[in-house]
Parts: sequence; C-alpha cells; structure tokens
Amino acid sequence: MALRYDLDQEPAPRVVAKGRGVIAEKILEIAQENGIPIREDPDLVEVLAALDVGKLIPEEMYAAVAEILAFLYRVNDNAKSVAS
Repeated sequence: MALRYDLDQEPAPRVVAKGRGVIAEKILEIAQENGIPIREDPDLVEVLAALDVGKLIPEEMYAAVAEILAFLYRVNDNAKSVAS
C-alpha cells in the first residue's frame, strides 16, 4: 500500500498503489530505491486495502493515517538533522 499526500493540492491522502505478494514487494522496492520512508502496519494495510487506487482516504480513517504521516515527518526531520 502506498499513499501520497500533498496538502497544497488535496484535502486528504490518496491511495496511489496497493498489492499483495510480488506486487507489494515491488512497491517496497521502488520506495526504497527512491528514499521514501516505509512504515509497516499490517492492521492499517488491511483496512486501507478496501480502498481503490486513486481514492482519497475517508474521514473515518484520518486518525490512523495521521499516525503514519507523523512518523514520516519525524523520519524526514531526523534525516535532515543527520545531513546538516
């Protein structure tokens, strides 16, 4: 499962990729190759798997997705601190 969120362009995160098995492995590989932080959360993935690619995250899932975004912001901040 991959999400994209651009606060300036969309009101909520959007599902941009999802898959199981080989497809999931490829999504992870592409993310790693592009330096995209990865957080594995099987329970959340199971809930989000019901959404179609291209759909915005529904409001009732905001709290769970906000936890992921907070994690990613911390990862990005830590990376910037290390690079400085």
